[in-house]
Amino acid sequence: MTAPERPRVGGRLVRAALRYRVITLTLLVGVVALVLFFAGAVTAAQWTAGLYAIAVAVGYTVRMLRTLATGGLGVDLLAVVAIVATVAVGEVAASLVVVLMLSGGEALEDYANRRARHELDALLRREPRSAHRFAGDRLEDVPIGDVRIGDILLVRPAEVVPVDGALLDAAAFDLSSLTGESLPVDRSPGDEVLSGSVNGSEAVRLRATAVAADSQYQQIVALVAQAASSRPRVVRLADRFAVPFTVFSLLLGAVAWAVSGDPVRFAEVLVLATPCPLLIAAPVAFIGGMSRAAHTGILVRTGSVFEVLARARTVVFDKTGTLTTGRPVLREVRPAPGVDATELLSLTASAEQYSSHVLAASVVQAAEKRSVALREVASAEEHATNGVLAQVDGRRVAVGKLAFAREFAPDTPRAEIGPGELAVYVTVDDAYAGVIIEADPPRPDAEATLRGLRDLGVTDVELLTGDAEETAAHTAAALGITRYLSECLPADKVRRVAEIADRPVVMVGDGVNDAPVLARADVGVAMGAKGATAASESADVVLLVDDIAGVVDAVAISRRTVRIALQSIWLGIAASVVLMLIAAFGVIPAIVGALLQEAVDLATILAALRAARAPRAARAPVVGGGAPAQV
Repeated sequence: MTAPERPRVGGRLVRAALRYRVITLTLLVGVVALVLFFAGAVTAAQWTAGLYAIAVAVGYTVRMLRTLATGGLGVDLLAVVAIVATVAVGEVAASLVVVLMLSGGEALEDYANRRARHELDALLRREPRSAHRFAGDRLEDVPIGDVRIGDILLVRPAEVVPVDGALLDAAAFDLSSLTGESLPVDRSPGDEVLSGSVNGSEAVRLRATAVAADSQYQQIVALVAQAASSRPRVVRLADRFAVPFTVFSLLLGAVAWAVSGDPVRFAEVLVLATPCPLLIAAPVAFIGGMSRAAHTGILVRTGSVFEVLARARTVVFDKTGTLTTGRPVLREVRPAPGVDATELLSLTASAEQYSSHVLAASVVQAAEKRSVALREVASAEEHATNGVLAQVDGRRVAVGKLAFAREFAPDTPRAEIGPGELAVYVTVDDAYAGVIIEADPPRPDAEATLRGLRDLGVTDVELLTGDAEETAAHTAAALGITRYLSECLPADKVRRVAEIADRPVVMVGDGVNDAPVLARADVGVAMGAKGATAASESADVVLLVDDIAGVVDAVAISRRTVRIALQSIWLGIAASVVLMLIAAFGVIPAIVGALLQEAVDLATILAALRAARAPRAARAPVVGGGAPAQV
């Protein structure tokens, strides 16, 4: 070992000793007791070890009482009784081992949690704290919270982008922490770059388009922080297991004492009855599952989500941006008689600049590609899920659904569209001006995702969309979905999800209009890779990678995580019960039993940590379904 390495190793040991103080004190007391014992001061050694063990028992008793006072369960009772019993019968060495076992179990849990949370903590450590902002020709460092929309920022090589912004220079970015993309992604001037992206080798400028609190990476960090601090319901069930386990252990110890007439037998049984496996197994497994999910680009808000998601029977999908690419392509501009096609596209694109709907972006992009100039917009008002109303060059332009257009021009005709096409209706000065025809193709892996869910036992898949009947029917038939509901408002989606009997129900969506139904479903899954923060905040699971197959991964990881958690709990219980039964016959001395229980704790933790290495679910191809039926 080189000289610089020795201080680092020594520093880590000192930090570990201070972090786990009870272990450190227990080892020191044990050493002192051994020195006294071999020096012939046997009584002093027993008193030193015994008093220390009783002091620790008092500390655990206080903690147990505090837990009970807050409505929780004090599961340290067996440990306290075991410490007192071993001291009372003169087995002070065993009492020290029990103390070491408890404190060591807590230390192992802490280490396992820190190890399992590695992927989650990596996001937190990378959270940007400051930004380089231009103040005229001068560059100043400011706290990230001081950045305002429109500020020009500098991002130096290898730095994390502090807030969402629009690039002013071409650059390449590492998006692995956001989307899982392993290779650098090139971005051009004008392209959006999300906070949390890591800049490449050249310094770049960007114009802030969101404040820190509304930026993508800060939304992810908030989800991570909530996920890391959660305590899932199955863990509380593990706490409850300790009640019958405690009663059984005390009765078994009492019977062994009564039959043998030896109080040492009671202590020998209880040494093996400490409930550390119950306390450790489930938390480690669920945090490991969250870590594994984060590693595959899936953020889970709370560990309890795993339990519900593992039992999912129905999955409901939004269409646009979820089962489809969410990047519609303009197919045709159909002007009304007497209206110029270029004029229609120009007015439509000018108004659509102010809409957040995915269809709006494709119209604007199509206008730019065709070199159609956009007009001056005096005002714009978006009507959620319906359309946008704007004053363009002094003209009143309404763009959106047929029903929305008919509010301004009642004679607006329904457009003839082909399967999979969408119609965007336009009125100008309360007169029908034409229609824009677009198409939003299904994602390439959508069929495989649906088949993968069915292979996992998800028996019912539905499609809910605000699109027209023809479009919904075409998409459902193309993907083999037999139940769908078209022309849904947000309230319609919420109502339909509430009506579904085959539960738990998982809802998968991506847009602002999906936020209510994501919150209403038993588990809401948001396609969050594109920065749909409103949907992400309402969801229980966020897919950071723009890959619908992540839904299959989430279900598979959840099922394995729950299975491992329960296996680990019962492994600890079974091993402890077997050892207690053996100890009841006087075969296992107290000191040996304490060491064996420590081994049980370690085995339980190692079993639970398997959740952090859960393999991704296999994605099987979909076999086409029959004709869809409207819900």
